[in-house]
Amino acid sequence: MESIKKYVAEFIGTFVLVFVACGVAVATSCSAVLKTSAEVSYLATALAFGLVIVAMAYSIGNVSGCHINPAVSIAMLTLGKMSVKDFAGYVVAQFLGATAGAAAMIPFYGKDCGFGSNSLAEGVSAGQGFAIEAILTCVFVMAIIGVTSKKESSDKAGLVIGLALTLVHLLGIPFTGTSVNPARSFGPAIFAGGAALSNLWIFIIAPLVGGVVAAVVYNFLAPEKKARHNKK
Repeated sequence: MESIKKYVAEFIGTFVLVFVACGVAVATSCSAVLKTSAEVSYLATALAFGLVIVAMAYSIGNVSGCHINPAVSIAMLTLGKMSVKDFAGYVVAQFLGATAGAAAMIPFYGKDCGFGSNSLAEGVSAGQGFAIEAILTCVFVMAIIGVTSKKESSDKAGLVIGLALTLVHLLGIPFTGTSVNPARSFGPAIFAGGAALSNLWIFIIAPLVGGVVAAVVYNFLAPEKKARHNKK
C-alpha cells in the first residue's frame, strides 16, 4: 500500500507539472521555435516550472520524495537510494501523469496548442540539442542530490530544487524548450505530434544520461568519501 501511495503521488505531481507549467508555456506562446514575446514568455515559463516543483515538493515530497522526473529517479537508482521495483513504478506513474496532464489541456487550449512540447530551435542540431539537455539535466539533478543529501537542508530543499529548475529553463528554452525530464516531454509530444514526436528520443535519452552522470559525479565528489579518504 505504501508503494501505491508513492506512485499515485508521482502521478499527481507529474500531472500538475505538465498541466500547469506546460499550460503557462502555451498561454504565453513560449516556444524554442516561435520565439514569440521571448523575454516575457521565457521568464514566465521558467518560473512556472520552478514554482510547480516548489509547490509539489512541499505537498507530496514527504510521500514519494517528489521526483516527478525519470531523470531524478534513475539518479536515485544509480545511487542505490531506491529499488528497481520502485524505479519502474515511479517511471510508469510519471509517464502516465504527464500524458494525463497534457490531455487535460485540450478543453482549455484546443488540440492544436502545441502542448508546450519540446522541439529543436532553428539552427540547433540533434547533437547540440542532446548535449544541452544532458548537461542541463546533470546540473539540475546534481542540485537535487546535493540538497537532499543534507538533513539540515531538508526544510529548504524544495525551494532550492525549484530555483535550480528555473535556472536551467532560462538557458535551455531558446534551444530546446528545455525538457530535462523525459515524462514532461513524452506527454505533450503524444498530442502535439510532428517535430515534437520525431525528436522525442532526444528528450527521453539525453535527460536519462544526464541523470546517471549527475549521480556518478556526485558520488565521486561526495564529502563523506573525501572524509573517509583523508582518514586513511
